[in-house]
Amino acid sequence: MDKHSTGGVGDKVSLILAPMVAACGVPVPMISGRGLGHTGGTLDKLEAIPGFRTDLPIDEYRRVIAETGLVLAGQTKEIAPADRKMYALRDVTATVESIPLIAGSIMSKKLAEGIDALVLDVKTGNGAFMRKHDDAVALANALVAIGTSMGKKTVSFITDMDQPLGRTIGNWWEVVESVECLRGKNVPDLMEVTYVLGGAMVYLGGKAASVQEGMELCRSAIWSGKAYEKFLQVVERQGGDVSFIHQPAKYPASRHVVEIRNNAVGYVSGFDTMRLGVLSVELGAGRQKVDDLVDPKAGIVLRKKVGDRVERNETMAVLYTDRDHVVDRCVRELSNCIGIGDSVVPRRSTILTYVDWEGVRPWTRPDDQ
Repeated sequence: MDKHSTGGVGDKVSLILAPMVAACGVPVPMISGRGLGHTGGTLDKLEAIPGFRTDLPIDEYRRVIAETGLVLAGQTKEIAPADRKMYALRDVTATVESIPLIAGSIMSKKLAEGIDALVLDVKTGNGAFMRKHDDAVALANALVAIGTSMGKKTVSFITDMDQPLGRTIGNWWEVVESVECLRGKNVPDLMEVTYVLGGAMVYLGGKAASVQEGMELCRSAIWSGKAYEKFLQVVERQGGDVSFIHQPAKYPASRHVVEIRNNAVGYVSGFDTMRLGVLSVELGAGRQKVDDLVDPKAGIVLRKKVGDRVERNETMAVLYTDRDHVVDRCVRELSNCIGIGDSVVPRRSTILTYVDWEGVRPWTRPDDQ
C-alpha cells in the first residue's frame, strides 16, 4: 500500500501515516518528492532529520522494507528516472498545476513501486494547486482511472486546503509536529486526514473489514506507541539521528525568531494559505530555483487556527529564518495572511469528497453511516 498527496501547506501527513499503517501490518513502500511551488515535500522534511538518507539504491530500498515493513525514499535511476527531471523543471516553469503532468508524475512513481493499492489525497482550496473543487475532482478521476486500468485498487479523497494542515509550515517544524502526533497529541484537522487515509490503506491492505475498522486500528497504533516505535525504527535504519527525535530542543536555532501579534479582538476567519506557503519558501523552507538549498529550520508556526478566539496583542504565529533581508517584509505580509472577523467561523470537516472506481460522492464519516 502507498499514499500520495497532491501537495499542501503544512501537509506532513505522510510522516505520521506511513509508520502508523506499517504498525498495523500493512507494508508501505513510500516514494516521495521534494517541495513543489508553494508546497512542502516529504523528502525535504525527512532530510531535516540529521543523517536521514532518502537516496536509497533499489537493493537497499528492498532490504529496508523487508526489515521494517516501511521505507521512506526518493526516486532513483531505476524508479521513474525521467519524472525526477520533469518534477524539478515543473517547479520552476509554471507547469505545476497541469493535470496531465500531475497525473503522469504521481502514477509513474506509484506504479513503479510494485504496490497493490493506492490511496490518494487531492487537495482543494486557496492553498492547493487545484483551487476549485471541480478541478480537484477531475484530477482525482484521472488518477483513479490510471490506477484502476493498471489493476490497482485506487481511491481518492478530496481534502480541504483553505488553511494550513496542522500548525507548522517548514521542514523541521513539521517533523516536530508529526512526532508529537505519533506520541498521541491530537491536532484535529491533521489527524482527521491521517486517520481517514490510514483507515482506507489498512482496509485496502486487507487488515480490516471496513474503513472504519481500519481507522480504529490506526488509532490503536498511535495510542499503543507502536506507530512511534515504527517511526524511530525506520529513522534509525535510514541513517537518521534519533536523538533529535527524542530531544527536538537540541536542534540548531534560527537567527531570527519573530512573533506576529494581533491588533484586533475577534475570531480567526481564514488564511491566505498559498501566500503562507510562498512566505515559508522565502524564509528558506523551499526552493525558488532548482539548485536552491533548503534551510530545514526555517518556517512558520501558527498559534491560531480558523474559529479560534484572539485577543489584542496576542501571538498569532511565529516566524523562523536565518535570512536577514526578508524578515521585515515577511512579518508585514504574514500579518496580512490571517483574517480576523467578529463572529465564530464554524469548523468544517477536512475530508470533503470520496472518489473510487464507482464514481464520485460526498464523504460521510464512517461513524455517521
